[in-house]
Amino acid sequence: MRAWKPLTAVCLSTFMLLVDVTIVVVALPDMARSLHASLSDLQWVVDGYALALAALLLAAGAAADVLGRRRVHVAGVVVFAVASLMCGLASGPGTLVAARAVQGMGAAGMFATTLPLLGSLYQGRQRSAALGVWGAVSGVAAAVGPALGGLLTEGPGWRWIFFVNLPVSVAAVWMTLRAVPESRGAHGRRIDWAGTVMIAGFAGGTTYAVVRAGENGWTASVTLGSFTVAALALVCFVLVELRSTHPLLDLSLLGKPAFVGVLAGAFAFSGVAFGVTPYLAIWTQTVLGMSPVRGGLTLLPLTVAAMVVAILGGRLLHGAPARLTVGGGLLLIGTGALCQRVLDAGSGWTALIPGLVVVGIGTGFVSPSVAGAALASVPPERAGMAGGAVNTVRQLGYALGVAAFGTVLTSRMRDTLPRDAAHTLASGGAGALRRGFSEHALRTAFASGLDAALLVAGVAGVIAGTLVLVLVRQPENAVTRTAPQPLKESVPRG
Repeated sequence: MRAWKPLTAVCLSTFMLLVDVTIVVVALPDMARSLHASLSDLQWVVDGYALALAALLLAAGAAADVLGRRRVHVAGVVVFAVASLMCGLASGPGTLVAARAVQGMGAAGMFATTLPLLGSLYQGRQRSAALGVWGAVSGVAAAVGPALGGLLTEGPGWRWIFFVNLPVSVAAVWMTLRAVPESRGAHGRRIDWAGTVMIAGFAGGTTYAVVRAGENGWTASVTLGSFTVAALALVCFVLVELRSTHPLLDLSLLGKPAFVGVLAGAFAFSGVAFGVTPYLAIWTQTVLGMSPVRGGLTLLPLTVAAMVVAILGGRLLHGAPARLTVGGGLLLIGTGALCQRVLDAGSGWTALIPGLVVVGIGTGFVSPSVAGAALASVPPERAGMAGGAVNTVRQLGYALGVAAFGTVLTSRMRDTLPRDAAHTLASGGAGALRRGFSEHALRTAFASGLDAALLVAGVAGVIAGTLVLVLVRQPENAVTRTAPQPLKESVPRG
């Protein structure tokens, strides 16, 4: 029993940080009403967390190598808890977005150290069992996030989706300090702060540009200026990494088609599978009139299908080529998004069920295998860097997906509604618009917006799946050869 106490401590932190990726989705309409938030505010409530997590993940792994993995992990939990309190007490959308970004910083310290901590504690069969439990906890966290968010929002209120993190954080810190010994990486490693700043600038600039495009248009000066800043940051990142002795990402890995294919697949996966869900939550609650709990439960077809397939697929498809599980899974996700394009003014949420199930099946194939595919595509000594890169692009894909699909949504809405009305409707303000527009007009506008967003998502998923099938060509035994490495070498190298 004692041997599993460290696993319990690490899984508790993992569960908490991954739940917070999706738990806010169902609460967005209540946040908009309470804080008078706009659509861009709501997008940043979601994206602020994901971007901070993505931007700092690789650097946090390098810092943990130097400072100590347990120390960085505990510090991350403490930062996460303080930020959760700030989120719960937020008096306006700006404060909430800032607090969510700080939450993401804490989550980066937690996420970057979970697998390395387990890797220093377990060997052999215990390691395989620990990895399996950790993966199951990760899947459950994604599944229960919307439902838990709905229960808390409808019960004590949306602020409690953040307050609930406080006792969990205290328990996680106490268990980690008692059960998890300190460990470090190789001596002589350094943190690539310049690379970290550049990748944060690129991710933030790109996301801001896409969000502003929805507000001001693609040719507006603020949009073009943000894209320019993002491009300059990317160029600087490349130059910094080429000169650094301890880069965040060894750019020579990008010369490997298999690794590029996996990164493209991981990026598209999170965006295509989950980037539309915030707008589905707003649609079900503010247009269809569902409660937060019922709105959260509408995603159960996706999450249940994903969990069942992940569990069965892990047994039945062990050793299957990653190009088939990841590439085929993405094709299913893209197809599922296209199957959801059946909405009109008279549609209810049940019209989405077939498409959500197909997306869930694809997610069940991709989620457990994408990290292993990345590890199998690089030399073993770069396994930690590859794992960190995959986790980073997954968060970036989610953040950019939310921003891009929101822009597509409002652009299509403006075909039938004035600009301001379209943004009000997309941000959950259907109630205020009912005084000036018919119910049919509002339902038609939102349905057409979702239809356009799902079309873009579907096409992106199909393209990404095809790229993975074409580019990822490593031998089948590569996964078997490198699969034990995630726990041992999973520190995102800096």
